[in-house]
Amino acid sequence: MTIPRPRMMLAPLVALVLFGLVHSPYANAQSTPQLSPADLIKAVINTELNDSNSANVRWKYVLEKEAEGRQETRDVVETKSGSIDHLVAVSGKALSDIEQRNESERIQRLSHSPEEQRKLEASRRKDAEQCSAFLKMIPDAFVFADTGERAGDSGDLVKLTFKPNPSFQPSSREGKVLREMAGDVWVDARQHRLVSIDGQLLNDVKFGFGLFGHLEKGGRFSVKRAELAAGDWEMTEMQVNMHGKALLFKTICVQQKELHRDFERVPDDLTFADAAALLLKERLIAAKR
Repeated sequence: MTIPRPRMMLAPLVALVLFGLVHSPYANAQSTPQLSPADLIKAVINTELNDSNSANVRWKYVLEKEAEGRQETRDVVETKSGSIDHLVAVSGKALSDIEQRNESERIQRLSHSPEEQRKLEASRRKDAEQCSAFLKMIPDAFVFADTGERAGDSGDLVKLTFKPNPSFQPSSREGKVLREMAGDVWVDARQHRLVSIDGQLLNDVKFGFGLFGHLEKGGRFSVKRAELAAGDWEMTEMQVNMHGKALLFKTICVQQKELHRDFERVPDDLTFADAAALLLKERLIAAKR
């Protein structure tokens, strides 16, 4: 299994539901300008879309994922072409010797397959395009308000609420979801970065007047991020809980939790083969313990 790099996962998450249905950070370091909520969000989105600082930063981390009743633990290594992972445990139970051997063979095959690596790069590029399109809609899709709440050592973390902008006219399915969503968001007002976001569907979202499916009112999602290195922000937690119907009345239930932990920096120019070798080496060392 290969997975996209978790920079900004909101767009892929919305896409997951819909297709189921269907900077330098130091530029603002000296002071925290007093911007209106709308201007602050625009500055945050601009920074996220032009995040050259973290574009070449790679990490190794542990992914704990729960989806469709299955719990998995995976070791993940990022490369310049995407990420490769090694299944470590299922429901807290380590793999058997046979399962471990099969997993190692799978990774070796991937590391020697240019075709699979091209598919991974195409998937990474598609995720990046979806994410950019999603972020660009945010300033227009919502009306933001400052709650007055502050956090952080210097009070640079600002909490804003958001609700649908009645004048927003979405042209995509993702946009239709945004139009029915409200919640709150924490941003770093000094670095202009997204720290966390929680959203909930206020109403049902219908596609094709409901003929192509719908998402039910009350669906929620949340994402948390952290600055792991200077100017490099990574997703650390994610939860999605949405229900609905797809074409041909198929029930959709997207319930997913992810925890990303134990981050370790790896070389920025790490290749796919290097990442595979690193994963296999670490599993071999772990097996000897």
